[in-house]
Order: sequence, then structure tokens, then C-alpha cells
Amino acid sequence: MQETLVSFKDVQKSYDGETLVVKNLNVDIARGEFLTLLGPSGSGKTTTLMMLAGFETPTHGVIELGGQPINNLPPHKRNIGMVFQNYALFPHMTVAENLSFPLEVRRIGREEIRGRVEKALALVQLTGFAQRRPGQLSGGQQQRIALARALIFEPQLVLMDEPLGALDKQLREHMQYEIKHIHERLGVTIVYVTHDQQEALTMSNRIAVFNDGIIQQLATPADLYERPENAFVAQFIGENNKLKGTVAEARNGLCQVRLPNGEIVRATRVAVSGEGQATTLSIRPERVALNPPPGSFANIFHGRIEELIYIGDHIRTRLAVCGDENFIVKVPNAIGALSLQQGAAVSVGWTQEDCRALDA
Repeated sequence: MQETLVSFKDVQKSYDGETLVVKNLNVDIARGEFLTLLGPSGSGKTTTLMMLAGFETPTHGVIELGGQPINNLPPHKRNIGMVFQNYALFPHMTVAENLSFPLEVRRIGREEIRGRVEKALALVQLTGFAQRRPGQLSGGQQQRIALARALIFEPQLVLMDEPLGALDKQLREHMQYEIKHIHERLGVTIVYVTHDQQEALTMSNRIAVFNDGIIQQLATPADLYERPENAFVAQFIGENNKLKGTVAEARNGLCQVRLPNGEIVRATRVAVSGEGQATTLSIRPERVALNPPPGSFANIFHGRIEELIYIGDHIRTRLAVCGDENFIVKVPNAIGALSLQQGAAVSVGWTQEDCRALDA
């Protein structure tokens, strides 16, 4: 069993005494883990991070760090590193002075500071930048310095609030791998906030998906994507086809669902209790086969191509099938893919395992 570093126990937060922004949060974060808090704006993820940092106080419940309650401990006594979207570097100081600052505050000797600054710059691949000022650095370089400053005093925990939000797509993706590799090298515990699901899937050991102040699901990236537990998670993580229907038959872990047009779909039973219940079926676009051989899948239906969009590595195919005119299939850009025609009649197939019956 991994040692727990952070515990939220029945934590609630309200700003006005009436509406709960965070509701009954119970979660343990293991030492050395990279946990991402993911969710739309207003879902409670940033408030959770700010309570852990000490900038907000829980209305109810206890937050523990290393087994000790920290509700009343001020931020500067929590031994936590912080990285923000806006870098928060001191513009009038050099890079070396920015990095030295958290060490000077902790009364560390000059020789050790010099050694740690060199090590921190090497860690973020900016050796030789010590005498520059933040204004002379690119956005990506400033973010690396902010990261180095959060790590330089060897905190037990680093909190990151949308740290890559201001960077362009290519640099953002590069920095995702940088942070992931630094985490793997140092083994420091990281709690990371983002609304970007791709970022969360790329970097995390586990992801907590927030909505309406509640963790909807807490799991590994693969589990969240492959096995969403409710319709919100299925919709928020990755792309998803939704078919609404009613459970016609439910046995063990499987069920049959009748769609409004009368067709029957075989699905895995996830969040439905029994017959007559309304459900949303979730099928990932890349799990659907176009024109499969007869009998090769538990679910095969006939439809028509409504639209073809060339993406590069795949062709995004919008179909009218099962009474839905916005059913998406991602066709890999392999031999024969470019011969697809708008208006053509096609069949589609998917397995019972890849079709999940979730809440309505």
C-alpha cells in the first residue's frame, strides 16, 4: 500500500453560506502521485486546490497533510510549491534571484543556494539563463522558471493551477511531457488543475473528474476513458456517441436497449438497474467499424453517410444511423478510406463491451 500524503475528509466549501461549491469531498492522495483535478469551469476543482494551498478555508471537514490537520495552518507553513498560469515571477529580479528567493526566506546558506539554483536550472534545461530577467524570456521559458522555483526548496507537495493555459498548442504539449518527466525523475507529489482532458490523460497517474462540486469518478486515465461510470464522465472525457433508449432486458452485466426507432442494441450494463429504465448508451467513435462482415459484431446497423471531414490521420464520418443523424465514426486514413462518398449507404458495427448503458 502506498503511503497517503493528503486526505480530504468530508470537506465542504461555501462562499455565501448557502450554495456548496465543494460537497462532501473524501479523497486520499498517495505520496509521489500525480493527481489531476479535471472539470468544467465552476465545478469545484480550483476551490479544492486553493483549500489545499491554504488560500481558502473549508466550511466543513478536515484536510490532512502527512497525517496532520492543516485547516488552520497558513500557506507559508505548509511546505507546498505552487505554479500558476501567470508564472508570478518577480520582474525586477534575475532568474537566479527568483529561484533563490524561496531559499533565502528559509534561511539557507549562500553556497547551498548557489548549488541548488544550478541544479534547478539544469532540471528545466535552462542552464546559462541565471542572469536574465523574466522579461527577456519566452512564455515557455518563464513557465519552466516558475516550475523550478516551486521545486527548488524540495517541497513534499507541488500544486499547479492551469499552469500551461497561456501557452500555444505545440509548446503546451511539449511542456506536458516535460512536467511528466520531471515528476517521474523527482517522485514529488503533484496535484494539478486543468479543464483540458487531453492534458489530464497525458500527465496523470489518476484523474478526479469534478462536476457540480462532486467527484463524478476518480480513476486512472485508461479506466476513465474505457470505463466511464456515468454519462457526464463519458461525455467530458474524449468524444462519445450517445443513443437514448429504454432497457428492454437486463441480465447479469449485460442488457438490451430499445431505441426510439424500435431497433435493439446490446450493451454492457453499467448504471441501469432493470427493465423499463431510461438509459444513455455510450459508444466511442473509434470503436465503431464501417461495413463490417455480417455476424462479426453483436451490434450491426444500416445507415447513410451524411458528411465526411478530412482530419489528416483519420476521416471524421458523420452518419445517420439508429435514428441519430450525428453518429460519428473515426475512419483511420488507411487504404480505401478516401473512397467513402457522402450519401452512400453503409453498415456499422460495434461490440457489446464497447457499448455502455449509463444513466439517462
